[in-house]
This record gives sequence, structure tokens and C-alpha cells, in this order.
Amino acid sequence: MPHLPVSLSAAPSYNIKMFSGLWDVAKSSPFVRPFEAQCDAPNKEVVAKRNIAAADTEEHSCEYGSGTYYALCGFGGLLSCGITHTAVVPLDLVKCRIQVDPAKYKGIFNGFKVSVAEEGFRSLAKGWAPTCIGYSMQGICKFGFYEVFKILYSNMLGEENTYLYRTSLYLAASASAEFFADIALSPMEAVKVRIQTMPGFASTLRAGAPIIYAQEGLWGFYKGVVPLWCRQIPYTMMKFACFERTVEALYEYVVPKPRDQCSKSEQLVVTFAAGYIAGVFCAIVSHPADTIVSKLNQAKGSSALEVAKGLGFAGMWKGLFPRIIMIGTLTALQWFIYDAVKVTLKLPRPPPPQMPESLRLKLEAKQA
Repeated sequence: MPHLPVSLSAAPSYNIKMFSGLWDVAKSSPFVRPFEAQCDAPNKEVVAKRNIAAADTEEHSCEYGSGTYYALCGFGGLLSCGITHTAVVPLDLVKCRIQVDPAKYKGIFNGFKVSVAEEGFRSLAKGWAPTCIGYSMQGICKFGFYEVFKILYSNMLGEENTYLYRTSLYLAASASAEFFADIALSPMEAVKVRIQTMPGFASTLRAGAPIIYAQEGLWGFYKGVVPLWCRQIPYTMMKFACFERTVEALYEYVVPKPRDQCSKSEQLVVTFAAGYIAGVFCAIVSHPADTIVSKLNQAKGSSALEVAKGLGFAGMWKGLFPRIIMIGTLTALQWFIYDAVKVTLKLPRPPPPQMPESLRLKLEAKQA
């Protein structure tokens, strides 16, 4: 196992050196090695002493694992999450209303009908501003930190263990990233849910945020962060791990030709398909916690446990069908946009992992 830089174990007074060391660890990660591509372009050394073949003949815009790489991945996450979540605000509004008042909003179609009848078509856009800002911030942390933690944890595992335990690595990296992403999301999520589900509450972010602060203080923006973790961390773990393994399976069993022989547009189609499959599983895994978050932000002074008891098992699954439609489409589009940003900005895009030669030789020696 490679040794971490000395600066990582230094005293707190050496914070600058610590973060500098973390970047060095990430940049020298062996995670690139399992992603050794066989492409129609010559091998390029995007990380020192480690080769990776480009998916095309263009030069990469930055070094894999560099600060620029992480920043651009974060930008891709901003566009990915900000655009998609804002686009599905009407469906999200109806889903939240079904969760908090199922007696009035009896289903997805009835929910749209009642909402439009009472408030007009413009009401379907309620909460778009906190949604756009909140999920853009979340996207930066979700995708940017995922790349950081994936490379960092891989470096700790080593090349062979990275391949053998890659699913666990995806789960750990995505959970770590989402922990920080939810802290960034929580304030805007609190405003959004109140705007969408509380009659008489402000209809805009500018008016709503001061009301929450005046009534509940700063904690009002973060009282839903624990339920958010309960909802988003399992969701994101499924989103990234399922996506990574589905892409791997599609190229191995479904796509009729190797990835390196696929055009960029064909690769993006595979990305979209894998994202949709992952999204369906994400919606199911995270839905009970999502219902609690919606109800919690509506019920002042309640705890997550009290809300869960009040809803009951069946109540926590209200609104699952619209959420499957929303999350499936949303997740597919997120991965599509994120991968498209990488293509557009010419970022390194390692293909699905392949068994390292050293591990293959060891397995053959055991069988001999």
C-alpha cells in the first residue's frame, strides 16, 4: 500500500501542508491504472508514470487528478444537478404535496389538476429559485468530491484492491461526497419545501428565507440535514455505484462493440441508459427518507422520528410513482450532462475498469 505524504499526518497547525499533501496523493493515484483503455488513439501519460489511452485523438485539457480536473468536474456537477432539478420542479412540487397531504392530492395526475385549479399554471414553478441554487451547490460537492474521494481511497487501497473492491470504493467515495453536498443543499431545500407545501407561506426565495430565519434562526435551515443525509447518502451511493457497475455491464454484455470503438455520441447513449437504471433504484432506496424530509419541513417543531411514526410505513411510500419517473429521468440526464461536459471540456474519461496484469498473473499462478 502506498504511503501517504508526511503532511497528512502533521499537526493541525500545518493545515496548508495537509491539503497540499492530499492533492499529491490524489494526483498519483493508481486508480487510473485499472481504467487502462484500449482506444483508437496513442497512450497518453495523464498522471505521472501511469498511462491511459485517450478516447479520442484530442489532447486533454488538464491532468487527471489535478486541482483543475476536480474544479471542472465540480462545474459539470453544477450544470448536471442545477439544470435537471430545476427542470422537474413542477413534478417535484406535486410529489411533495402528495407526501404532506395525500388526502387532498390523491395521485400525480390529481395533484397537477388540483394545483392548477387552485393556483394556476404559474404555481407549478413554485420553488424554482431555491431548487436551482441549492442543487447547483449540491452538484458541485457531489460530483467534485466524488472524484476526489474515489482517487484518494483508491490510492489507499492500491491498484489490485481497487479493482477487486471497486464497488465498495464507489460506495465509500459517493457517501463521503454526499455528506458535504447535503450541508450545501439543506438551506435551500428547507425554503423550497415550505414554498411548495405550506399554504400562506412566501412564494419566493427572497421573501421565504428571512421568514425562516426570523422564526427559527439559523437552525431552521439545517433542521432537515439529518433526514437529508438519510435520504441522499443511500441515494447517492446507489446512484454512483449502480451507475458505474451498470456501465461496465452494458459494455460487457449489451453493447455489440468495445467502448474504444464507440463514438462519443454512442458512449453518451450508454451513459444515459445506465443513469436511468441507476435512477430507478435510487428512487426506491431513498423514498421513505424523502417523504420524511418533505413532512418535517412542513411540521414546525417536529423531529424526524416523530414524523416517521406519524406517517407509518405505508405513509412513507406515498408519491413513489412520480418520484420514480422524476428520479429516473433526472438521474439519467444528470449523468448525460456530466459526461457531456467532460467530453466538451476534454477532460480525461477513463473507460470501465479492467483487471490489472499483476492480479491476473497472481490468479493464474494460484490456478496452476
